[in-house]
Amino acid sequence: MKPIVSIIMGSTSDLPIMEKACKWLEEQEIPFEINALSAHRTPDAVESFAKSAQERGIKVIIAGAGMAAALPGVIAASTPLPVIGVPIKGMLDGLDALLSIVQMPPGIPVATVGVNGAQNAAILAAEMMALGDPTIAEKVAKWKSSLGKKIEKANQELAEIKDYKFKC
Repeated sequence: MKPIVSIIMGSTSDLPIMEKACKWLEEQEIPFEINALSAHRTPDAVESFAKSAQERGIKVIIAGAGMAAALPGVIAASTPLPVIGVPIKGMLDGLDALLSIVQMPPGIPVATVGVNGAQNAAILAAEMMALGDPTIAEKVAKWKSSLGKKIEKANQELAEIKDYKFKC
């Protein structure tokens, strides 16, 4: 299937975090691609990627980066597509990356999830696409309804624990 979400990371060392987005999209059968591009080491490739993404059928870009975290903003500057930034925990517990992604100049917005929040980035991408795609909307709704069932199951399991006492 032709990818409609592009997952980009600044380095393959970010893969353990970004694969959470891949897993969620895969489970929802939403086609995606994944690449490593560096805003600092391969700036021409980043610009070329961003400028061609829409033409290739991409609808949303998820960009993960740590430290200076320039990648999401550089991509957003070169495409009309929505970009979701995933700050990767590195130095300063990811606060440096979070602030770099959140503090974009006027006209270059980057939606931002929490530090290491790649799964939430995938869900947000699907929610964006769901506005114009009833099939994706149904998948998101079904997945979200399953969240409550997990909590209900956890509560049932807690109720079954016999000698459990709260100490207040």
